[in-house]
Amino acid sequence: MKKFLFFALVILISCSPASTQTKSAKKKKGKKNENPQPAWLSAKPDESIYYIGIGHATKDGQNNYIQEAKKSALEDLVSEIKVNVSSTSVLNQLDDGKGFSEKYQQMIQTTAADEIEEFEQVDVWQDDRNYWVYYRLSKQRYKEIKDQQKQNAITLGLDFFTKARQAQTANDPVTALGFYYQGFRAVEKYLAEPLQIQFKGQDILLTNEIIADMQLLMDKMQLSVNPAQFNVNRIVAQTGQTITAKVVDKSTQKAISGLPLIAAFEKGAGDVFPDYKTGDDGLAKILLSKIGSRDIEQTLAVKVNVLKFAGDNPSDIYSLVSQKLVVPKAIVVMNVKRPLVYMTSVEKNLGADKANPQVANKIKNYLATSGFEFTTDKSKAELALDVNSNSEKGAKSGSIFITYATSIIRVSSVKDGTEIYATTLDRVKGFSLDYERSSQDAYNKLLDNLDSQTLPEMLNAILQ
Repeated sequence: MKKFLFFALVILISCSPASTQTKSAKKKKGKKNENPQPAWLSAKPDESIYYIGIGHATKDGQNNYIQEAKKSALEDLVSEIKVNVSSTSVLNQLDDGKGFSEKYQQMIQTTAADEIEEFEQVDVWQDDRNYWVYYRLSKQRYKEIKDQQKQNAITLGLDFFTKARQAQTANDPVTALGFYYQGFRAVEKYLAEPLQIQFKGQDILLTNEIIADMQLLMDKMQLSVNPAQFNVNRIVAQTGQTITAKVVDKSTQKAISGLPLIAAFEKGAGDVFPDYKTGDDGLAKILLSKIGSRDIEQTLAVKVNVLKFAGDNPSDIYSLVSQKLVVPKAIVVMNVKRPLVYMTSVEKNLGADKANPQVANKIKNYLATSGFEFTTDKSKAELALDVNSNSEKGAKSGSIFITYATSIIRVSSVKDGTEIYATTLDRVKGFSLDYERSSQDAYNKLLDNLDSQTLPEMLNAILQ
């Protein structure tokens, strides 16, 4: 019996909570090192023969965290690849101390992540909330790939450069500029380097020569506009002035055809068709359709559009470099005349004349602020403006009185009576405790509509 009690006690102790807790604690202790963080998370590996990229993404249950982490690692890897600007490179010559080289390097690094080849994934680590990836790229292999790519670019760039020189010799500057652009496009990623090559027995720096020759071609062009200055009514259609641009060779005065031009306001604002190409006579007709600013003097610039040699989608690098080119340019000075308006109005409140014509005053102030003047002599005016407004009683609901306000606005040409703009703000509803105040509420809402929609529409119609 004593032996039986002893064994029962041993069994009871082995099954006690204390024993269970000990096992559980041991089990938890064993789990702590099942997913240890790798050393490369604590400190970026220092490997002289590799570029290193560490990427991270948070698991939020909605994102593609693996792709985000890979993109992050690639960008980190690319950030280690520095662009060294040579003192003899065209990039150094173009830099003006205003961050030009820095902008270029940012553009190179932005596109580099999509072009990196032969990098390898070394490791990944993740937990419930995070995903990390470790990339590396052999510096030696990267240099070999880049050297081959650069050589291919130089070969292609030299081919276009040769064709551009041939076109230049044949006095075909537009074709030459097109080939020079294509040569530039081939080597634009190497503007920080002196690309020294042999051309017709001479050592030249390819990118430097391309930019210098493009500039030389444009220095030989003469761009003029006719007229260089004129008076224009803000209602452009009533001016009837034609603007032409002409481009010729400075030395021979021979017309240059097929040259892309661009027109834009430099001072003031308005609508002018932007893109042109000179005809066989070297001429282009500039299409001005609207003066949008009330400035008395405004200027329109017409210049050679070097971006057009890149088509409709010039690269960011070419767009940056083209800003450094001095292009042929001509200025049109416009003395803007304020249009004269003859205004008539009838404004009533519940059928009786209003002492204060709110609608008419609102329209008059808007047009005056927009650069129009008013006259009491219709024969001197370009525009006739007629405003007719009234309010009428509506229903009564309990203590609430309803009123409707209506305004009819018409704008026409005094010269031929042509209607330019017409609209009706019909039965704008007002509410108040009597008809008088209800009518004023309706007029206030009508005035709000004028500000937000009707008056901008009217102005746009007048200036077209």
